[in-house]
Amino acid sequence: MRISPELRKRTKAYASGIVRLFQELPARDKAVQILGLQLLRSGTSVAAHTREASRARSDAEFCSKLDGPLQEADESELWLELLMEDCGVSSERAEFLHKETNELISIFTTIVAKVRRGL
Repeated sequence: MRISPELRKRTKAYASGIVRLFQELPARDKAVQILGLQLLRSGTSVAAHTREASRARSDAEFCSKLDGPLQEADESELWLELLMEDCGVSSERAEFLHKETNELISIFTTIVAKVRRGL
């Protein structure tokens, strides 16, 4: 099993959404900026790791490389939750990205489980 072009596009769109959310965050709030930088790093890494996984040479390497976007998506979920719950960041984009993060985690988890069953 490999990464579909649709999933590559979806993770790139997710990274773009993270960039846009970061650009919308209030610049004066230090906590928001620090959490936002963490989110920017982990959220854009989801797409980068997905692309890397698509170049895996074996199923074992593929599963190993998919651990990257899973970890980054899980970390992104934390930063989004802290921004929304503790810093009062509230926007349609933040809500959408939170939902999309959970969906991506589910997709990656399912892909890894299917491939590992075949190993």
